[in-house]
Amino acid sequence: MKFSISEFGKAGKIVRQNDTYTVTDVSVLNKMNVSLTVLHPGKETSGHRHEGSEEVYNFEEGSGEMQLDDERFAVKEGDIVIIPDGSFHKVFNTGKKDLLFVCVFEKYGERN
Repeated sequence: MKFSISEFGKAGKIVRQNDTYTVTDVSVLNKMNVSLTVLHPGKETSGHRHEGSEEVYNFEEGSGEMQLDDERFAVKEGDIVIIPDGSFHKVFNTGKKDLLFVCVFEKYGERN
């Protein structure tokens, strides 16, 4: 399956939408999930960690900052962040336009 960021909504299903962000999941794989988050300017994700699961964030548009455990660093279009098992992670949109990032992670409940 191939699609562009602009086609993500057609391929997926909105799973969360509020004044902070819109999250769309494409769940066509058996063990992995692909998710697009559109984080609005001045907003931040709640931050969380997953024991027993790793993630990859690919920043597609915009700029902001990401916290990975105790480290906070700038992110922008084209950046990829590897999130190790159990690491706390949070994204901040410090820019003036939406920050779009794709997350790839193991589906919950699919861990061995």
